[in-house]
Amino acid sequence: MYLIDSGGQYLDGTTDVTRTVHFGTPTDFQRDCFTRVLKGNIALVKAVFPNKVVGNTLDTLARKALWDVGLDYIHGTGHGIGHFLNVHEGPHGITYKHLADDPGLQENMFVSDEPGYYQENEFGIRIENIIRVVEAKGLPNNFGQRGYLTFEDVTFVPIQQKLIKIELLTSAEIDYINEYHSKCREVVGGYIEATGLAKSGLEWLLQETEPLQVHIK
Repeated sequence: MYLIDSGGQYLDGTTDVTRTVHFGTPTDFQRDCFTRVLKGNIALVKAVFPNKVVGNTLDTLARKALWDVGLDYIHGTGHGIGHFLNVHEGPHGITYKHLADDPGLQENMFVSDEPGYYQENEFGIRIENIIRVVEAKGLPNNFGQRGYLTFEDVTFVPIQQKLIKIELLTSAEIDYINEYHSKCREVVGGYIEATGLAKSGLEWLLQETEPLQVHIK
């Protein structure tokens, strides 16, 4: 099992992305842990919340699937992203800690979504995307006229499917993964085709973004 946390500084933005892959046959426990980390990643990006809610209000969402089986991780779930500055940039964040200067999450902020699990001396798992705070549209109510927000993904890197235990996922989570992989094909695949980059890269992308196969008994 291999965890890689990478990124770069570009004129139009800074990236910070982590993926975990397995080059052999993962154990059932590894797949269980990976899927629970993935569930936490999805729970956060799909959250709907009032404008200016502080990040530590949302941190539990990313941990619940791990907590359900007595697991956890000891780092924060998300940090702000600096452009040509510190990749980890406040004042906002999503963490179990209280951030004294956190102004609350507001539209067009960027933050990481990176739950994980680490089995000491054995393996580590983290799934990290950068997500953008956007308006939550189409809600039937607007309590207190505060305005409500959600997130959208801005990182598009496939999630290794052999590490996923589909039976742990809800239908909504499966739909999200399939839609996410479709977006990977659209954004990254479109770029590969438009720029004439290596055909092997596109072939790999298409292979890794096949829809999840759900077997109904």
